[in-house]
Amino acid sequence: MLYQLVVAAGLLSFILNLILNLRTLKTPRSDSKVPEPAPLISVLIPARDEEANIGACLESLQKQDYPNFEIVVLDDSSTDNTANIADRIAATDKRIRLIRGEPLPEGWAGKPFACYQLAKEARGSWLLFVDADTIHAPHMLRSTLALASELRASLLSGVPRQLATSLAQKVAIPVLYFVILSWLPLWWLQRSKQPKPSLAIGQFLLFPREEYWRIGGHKAVKSRILEDVWLGVEVIRCGGRQVAVDLSPVVSCHMYQSLGAMWEGFVKWIYSVAALSPAALVGLIIAGYVFFLAPFYWLWNDLFVAATPSSWRAIVIFQVAMILVMRWLVDNHFKQPVVSTLLHPVGFSFLFLIGLYAGSRRVVGSGVRWKNRLYGRESGVE
Repeated sequence: MLYQLVVAAGLLSFILNLILNLRTLKTPRSDSKVPEPAPLISVLIPARDEEANIGACLESLQKQDYPNFEIVVLDDSSTDNTANIADRIAATDKRIRLIRGEPLPEGWAGKPFACYQLAKEARGSWLLFVDADTIHAPHMLRSTLALASELRASLLSGVPRQLATSLAQKVAIPVLYFVILSWLPLWWLQRSKQPKPSLAIGQFLLFPREEYWRIGGHKAVKSRILEDVWLGVEVIRCGGRQVAVDLSPVVSCHMYQSLGAMWEGFVKWIYSVAALSPAALVGLIIAGYVFFLAPFYWLWNDLFVAATPSSWRAIVIFQVAMILVMRWLVDNHFKQPVVSTLLHPVGFSFLFLIGLYAGSRRVVGSGVRWKNRLYGRESGVE
């Protein structure tokens, strides 16, 4: 009984944190004004084997209503048609440039090196790094620049809307935002008098140029697979202000094209947590199971397996109801399919198994594969 009461109390604290996060995250406004004179924004896109996405990304950026921007695409040794698609679009729009990436140096992860090369090519007073699988509303540049200026952000990032097509994606991908917004107290981190790292997602990173180079740019996080998180840490370490906002009205992202790619991407993230702190990963896995998965097991056992009802059935029903309400709040806010909420145990089990798999790869030193590159202890990249 005591165990069930502790779990219920924990879920109450998580739903309170979740509600505070959803209420306090600022959102770019469609009626934001263009500053006078409008500063040049460099939109920087690292692209490696992105032929399925790069065309739609560039077309959405071409439709921006902001008057002064350039787009620089770096082809990071793609083996598909990425460069040809980008080159064809660039030939019709003088705002777009395509550059070829240099060979990856030792000690660098692929994305930090691609972004570092892009930053050196950029001419703008603002640097916006976006992934090639993102799509942007026409007022994205105008509204995010206005918000970054208003908040005096050294780094503005946040939460795009994640798109899903297959059933597996619809069930698994929304779990990520559920966990992040339930556990991470963004509302407190961003109101703290002492600057603290917030939430940085590499699909969208907006820097004033001087702030980016003040921290050393991506060179400061060259050996990090989760370079976005570590960029946020570097910003705070150097006395800057990192801000996370709700980007879902202006940026959407289709991260994965297949179940295999989704598995590989999730493994990459969780492996990086294991590389940072194995104890932290173990703690997160245990906490995730206890609070977000075990209540469904206890309810199933009590309803369909046990001979007689337990004395704490009502508490377990309350726990399950709380989890589903939390899922609905997150999924409804980010316009995720209702099937993700209904199949929460399936989606969370998928994440749970990935956590165990990624942790085991860290323990045995197998490394992690991403974009046909293998990273691990021997490479110096983790």
